[in-house]
Amino acid sequence: MTERQRQRQRQPGDRLVPERVLRWNAAGWTLFGLLPPAVAVLDASPARRHWMLALLAAVALCHTAVLVRPDNRVLRPHAYLVVLALVLGATSWLLNGGAAFYTVSLPQFWLLARAPRDAVALSVAAAALTVLGSTLGQGWSPQFLTGNVVFTAAAYGAGTGLGLWVHRFVGRSNERQQQLTNELSTAQEELMVAYQERGAAEERERIAREIHDTLAQGFASIVVLAEAARAASVSDPGRCAEQLTSIEQTARENLAEARVLVGSAPESGVAPGSPATTLRRTLDRFVQDTGLTVTAELADVDLDQRTRVALLRCTQESLANVRKHADASTVGVVLTEHAGVVELEITDDGHGFVVEESRGFGLDGMRRRLAELGGDLAVTSSLGDGTRVFARLPTHSQD
Repeated sequence: MTERQRQRQRQPGDRLVPERVLRWNAAGWTLFGLLPPAVAVLDASPARRHWMLALLAAVALCHTAVLVRPDNRVLRPHAYLVVLALVLGATSWLLNGGAAFYTVSLPQFWLLARAPRDAVALSVAAAALTVLGSTLGQGWSPQFLTGNVVFTAAAYGAGTGLGLWVHRFVGRSNERQQQLTNELSTAQEELMVAYQERGAAEERERIAREIHDTLAQGFASIVVLAEAARAASVSDPGRCAEQLTSIEQTARENLAEARVLVGSAPESGVAPGSPATTLRRTLDRFVQDTGLTVTAELADVDLDQRTRVALLRCTQESLANVRKHADASTVGVVLTEHAGVVELEITDDGHGFVVEESRGFGLDGMRRRLAELGGDLAVTSSLGDGTRVFARLPTHSQD
């Protein structure tokens, strides 16, 4: 809102009029309302001329004050219209007729009045004063009813009819505009709520995925290691000690990941550096915990942190599936880069599964994680033929 628009704020019940309309009316009123009486009185007696010019100057100043500062405490628009009606009566007396001046001034009663009933009352008062002023100035004559009075009455009737029609039309337009504004506001609020709900759902999904990829897998590893350690506690104490060490290390890693999830750690638990180093460390832990044979061809590629995390999570999820479901003896992991794309392939010689019937959270979570980075995931498997997980991601410069 501009400063002028703020100045045009009125009391409750006031009608707001566009400033452009007021400016155009002021220009027309000055040209066709004030100037003709001022010119007409130049040949009159000095006293009559001075009174006329003084009245015109006074009403022009009042009109300017109302346009510039409608909220001033000295002269409100309603009070100005009363002054205008009195001036119309006085100038009509000085000119022996003021129907033309009244007609040109008539729109102001509809533009500045608070309500249509005020415009009707003030304009009829101005018409009466105009007729009275001309009557006092020229006295009764046979031309009275066909001249100034008829013209003034006709202007009042036409102006009132037109003013009421315009007011009704503008009122309906304002109601429709207000309705559309309310509907737009409601739609914006609903859209904001939808965005908030969507954001909350996406955040819950992200947290669920992170919990599944980190804490849940870690706890599953702890359970498996604890069962193995209990079984080996009598027959193989050395193996039991190794598994207890793995349980401790997994628990510490889970604790670190939990701190990341609750915000007490700034970044993912994946340390910066070569993804090959990170993946090899993960594979070594997998071999230590399961005793399976793992072959790895890991290229030394330079990737940003989010891509490294995505590759690690895919590897961890795939290895967890091998441990829980595949009943495999050998796992192969290949990491390569070419043409701006890094590829991760994980295969096993387990009993496989029907991909179309899989409804696990892990595979869907991997697909969404890769899709967020512009990548994709392909899973190929069949019963008795093992499983192949193939992930592709665009490479980015290191963070």
